[in-house]
Amino acid sequence: MVQEKIGEGSFGSVYRAIDNKTGQNVAVKILPSDSDMSPLEREIEILKQCDSPYIVRYLGSYIKDNDLWISMEYCNAGSVSDVMEAMNITLDEDQISSICRAALCGLEYLHGQRKIHRDIKAANIMLNDKGEAKLADFGVAARYSSTYSKRNTVVGTPFWMAPEVIQMADYDGLADIWSLGITAIEMAEGAPPRADMHPFRAIFLIPKSEPPTLKEPERWSPEFNEFLSMCLEKDPSLRPNPTHLLQHPFVKKGENKHNLLASLVQDGLAAINKWRLQPNEQSG
Repeated sequence: MVQEKIGEGSFGSVYRAIDNKTGQNVAVKILPSDSDMSPLEREIEILKQCDSPYIVRYLGSYIKDNDLWISMEYCNAGSVSDVMEAMNITLDEDQISSICRAALCGLEYLHGQRKIHRDIKAANIMLNDKGEAKLADFGVAARYSSTYSKRNTVVGTPFWMAPEVIQMADYDGLADIWSLGITAIEMAEGAPPRADMHPFRAIFLIPKSEPPTLKEPERWSPEFNEFLSMCLEKDPSLRPNPTHLLQHPFVKKGENKHNLLASLVQDGLAAINKWRLQPNEQSG
């Protein structure tokens, strides 16, 4: 039973619903019958194969009134982007560290399954009131086999795209690491670098320019600045993988910090729920 709309995914609207069998809240993504079903079918295929506490859990899918419905674990705070917008805040370093650690754990699992997310950003990292952060929205994710170990299609959201993706060079899961670095800046500053530009201009500049940094790096710890410089290494062969980055001091300090994110969500739930009732362009 659908209760309320909670966002827009890369393909299809997302609703909170109640599972008639269990009485539990679930998130339901609905793709209208006149849409291209392939992105949601891809998302179902990838989510069905995932079993990680750092990735939203797939619960099932079915056709209803000719629309395709996909039922997933419900994260009651919505996305990191939702929380920031609803509360009109940016995040502090400890909160960013904790979210980055969870995202890296999710990416370590995903890349171990030979899958690439391809759309890492704050709008695709979900939060719940336990302070858990989970990767979501696999509508543009891809699998790479040992035969075709790299991809060369331009997919993702322009401001978060790695240079090698924009240039249509071969790329693998390390493209997700660049996107995570951009996401960390987004959480710190409220928007990704070049967000004030036309997306086509950003796409032109990202491969040609020096890697982005924080606007005021001196306001942040050396560890955070170093973490960003490692994620935002333009040469993907020099960019560290999730397992390596999980040992970085900036990420290590995010261990066992669920209480920080739980406090953030609990403090903001009233604002988040009120914000959801407003007509706006929500993402999730």
